[in-house]
Amino acid sequence: MPTFPMQPDPARLAQAIRQHHWLGRLSAPLQQRLAERLPTETLAAGSQREAWSGTGHIHWLIEGQVDLVNESGDVVLPLRAGDWFDAARATGLGASVCLANTDSSWAELDTVAFEEIITELPLLTHLFETSSARRTSNAKANTAADPALNLMTTPVRALIKRPPITLPPQTTIREAAEVMRDKRVSSVLIVEQEHLFGLITDRDLRNRVIASGMDTGRPIMDIATLAPMSIDVQNPAFDALLLMARHNIHHVPVLDGQRIAGMITATDLTEQHSTSAVYLAGEIYKQTGVEGLQTSAAKIRRLQQNLAAAEASAYSTGHIITAITDAITSRLLQLAELRLGPPPVDYAWVAAGSQARNEQTAKSDQDNCLVLDDSYDEAVHASYFRELAQFVCDGLDACGYIYCPGEMMAMTDTWRQPRRRWAEYFARWTGQPDPKSLMLTCVFFDLRAVYGKHELLEGLRAEVLHRTKGNSIFLAHMVGNALTHTPPLGMFKGISTIRSGENKGKIDLKHTGIVPIVDLARVYALAGGDTAVNTHDRLTSAAAGGAISEQSARDLRDALEFLASMRIQHQAGQIRSGQSPDNFMDPAEISNFERTQLKDAFQVVQSLQSVLSQRYKM
Repeated sequence: MPTFPMQPDPARLAQAIRQHHWLGRLSAPLQQRLAERLPTETLAAGSQREAWSGTGHIHWLIEGQVDLVNESGDVVLPLRAGDWFDAARATGLGASVCLANTDSSWAELDTVAFEEIITELPLLTHLFETSSARRTSNAKANTAADPALNLMTTPVRALIKRPPITLPPQTTIREAAEVMRDKRVSSVLIVEQEHLFGLITDRDLRNRVIASGMDTGRPIMDIATLAPMSIDVQNPAFDALLLMARHNIHHVPVLDGQRIAGMITATDLTEQHSTSAVYLAGEIYKQTGVEGLQTSAAKIRRLQQNLAAAEASAYSTGHIITAITDAITSRLLQLAELRLGPPPVDYAWVAAGSQARNEQTAKSDQDNCLVLDDSYDEAVHASYFRELAQFVCDGLDACGYIYCPGEMMAMTDTWRQPRRRWAEYFARWTGQPDPKSLMLTCVFFDLRAVYGKHELLEGLRAEVLHRTKGNSIFLAHMVGNALTHTPPLGMFKGISTIRSGENKGKIDLKHTGIVPIVDLARVYALAGGDTAVNTHDRLTSAAAGGAISEQSARDLRDALEFLASMRIQHQAGQIRSGQSPDNFMDPAEISNFERTQLKDAFQVVQSLQSVLSQRYKM
């Protein structure tokens, strides 16, 4: 079925808005903004397209008649000109196809547009009992919350405000300072024959020139950051946020291919989006002790609360929260090296579990390990790395990342080994898949280097994937292990809650909701030799490689996003109430519609678990 691009049609929309019995009541400036910004789509009579996935956006049928139809061909929602409908609700009703009975067109109202409308016409709120509408109301009530995030859809190009300010390498420091003053910029790019060599910032002038008494007649290359990190104009602004947060930088050159397109700063992002992650990361790198890091880490809960109120996706939230964990981990390692001296051999500090997958929330323990260079000599080097790992793991615990109950941390001797020993571990686990080996593979296959020499991990992962790809016996054991985590569905497909204990009547959103999807995606990655670590990315790769159908991959990604978002919102509510966040939610807390979606998500997972168990029979 064809898809149709959404394009603005201001003149047509302006007239439709004026004539609409609700929108016509809006102020003239808002009507004009909506007419210029809202994307529209058309469908010829007799044509059809895939129904919308559960985006949470509101659609307004401007003209025509369309039917939303399920896979059996039954009409689940007939729509006529003037009707509004929620894409998530349509998905929940089972709609898979949009069929146009007459020439039809509609407009899409994202969260920002919907919020603007109900600000002027609050009476419309009651028409949309969706989680999107409720979250919009929550965001308005929370005056401290960040503005709605569009980081995943806004290209970096849109943030560039002026042509790049460039200077040749032989420019003197004094001349560069005069240009920065006259142009009123905080940085300039150093360019020769259209190639980017480096950049200098006002901070460089302050710290490397004035504070040290350097001669301002020297060339700017003497104080420049050479070969700076850059980003492409087509990348989402979200990537720029993560780049700044992870590497403690506030200026990023923007490239269009090899051509220099401009510069963006943390301030540019601030004007459009929440970049508290950037500033929190910057604050973290300034800390000189664990006590200061504790203070910074305490702000993570507030950050998650703001992201939830701003309706950031679970995918985005996981990456942002994890970027802060990475920053805390890196700073602890820097502090450890300051105390102990330079490391005697190369090493990679490696995150495991949810941190490795970029899927953390404010409720996380620590899973990590150390991969040491093969020149490591235990008799000579063991004491250094034992103290380093102990300092970092203790520091993470002090910052709220509690010790792993299974002691899968770098402070444990077993998980602080040279690369050759790690290769032996994985060879044994994949060759003799007993229950303990399978459990360890689940933990240590999800790995990502956070600090140090990343190459130590990259080669190791390649060897592991070579061993697992097509290894049907090992994969069958992995599937059997994955099926120990099943969705909480009863005999008649109803939601089954915990029967006893302190969480009686609740469901575990993590272990019976999200973990089963994580397990499925891991099996697909092991089977296909896929290097992706993030669960969403693994599912996308699995579909591209044919391990799973495109439709099944979309279903699992949507289920993951829904369950993870529900977990984030649940934890944000607990934080707002002064409680410690957890993963246990009472289904009575959510609407009937959301319970239906929850059940549908569980059924998707259960169905695909069944398919995988048939494919890899023991």
